[in-house]
Amino acid sequence: MLSILPGSGVMASSIAIDKTMTKRVWLSENVPTPRYVLLTQGHLDEQAQAHVLQTLGLPLIVKPAREGSSIGVAKVTQASELPQALQAAAACDTDVLCEQFIAGDEVTCPVLGEGESAQALPVIRIVAPAGNYDYQNKYFTDDTQYLVPSGLPEAEEKAIQALVVKAYQVLGCKGWGRVDVMIDAQSRKPYLLEINTSPGMTGHSLVPMSAKAAGMDYESLCMHLLAHAGLEHSPSAGGLA
Repeated sequence: MLSILPGSGVMASSIAIDKTMTKRVWLSENVPTPRYVLLTQGHLDEQAQAHVLQTLGLPLIVKPAREGSSIGVAKVTQASELPQALQAAAACDTDVLCEQFIAGDEVTCPVLGEGESAQALPVIRIVAPAGNYDYQNKYFTDDTQYLVPSGLPEAEEKAIQALVVKAYQVLGCKGWGRVDVMIDAQSRKPYLLEINTSPGMTGHSLVPMSAKAAGMDYESLCMHLLAHAGLEHSPSAGGLA
């Protein structure tokens, strides 16, 4: 059976939805991502918590390994907050990802294309109230700022664009995607958090916002994605093409 796919296929998307698997692939290809500890439901006891604190220190981030929109994500600033954060994440997923907290600028960068032709769009710098880009501040307030142009130094933005293209390529993504990045305030080193292989495409979403800054309006962006949709072959149930 042949199916037309305007974006990443099953393999890339199944890896990308799992933040831990994404990290493992990225680290194997020298793509920087925050240090992490993976826990599972039923193994969130005091010994596991002590290991997390010893490995990552405070503050740290707790999140479900396979969720989106910052659902179940918590920033832990005190050890006493860790049990509740773990339980909240475990209510969303059997795998709980504890991650090194990177203090600094939060940015996101869309990518279009496939393989060697993949290209990054302009970086968007996200300025959320109190630095907390959570579910509430993503969808229900008007206080979050999305800055494009990002205001980052040109060399820094280009380095981030090159890095997200590599991260997109090593996962085998195509069509379009968006990579979320934290920039360490002290070292200015970028750390990749995750990649979305099917990012929002409303007129107010971040990919169209970035494309507009590059001179591509919403209709042109949609037509570009459709024009570059590819055919992917999958065998039928009986094994006959």
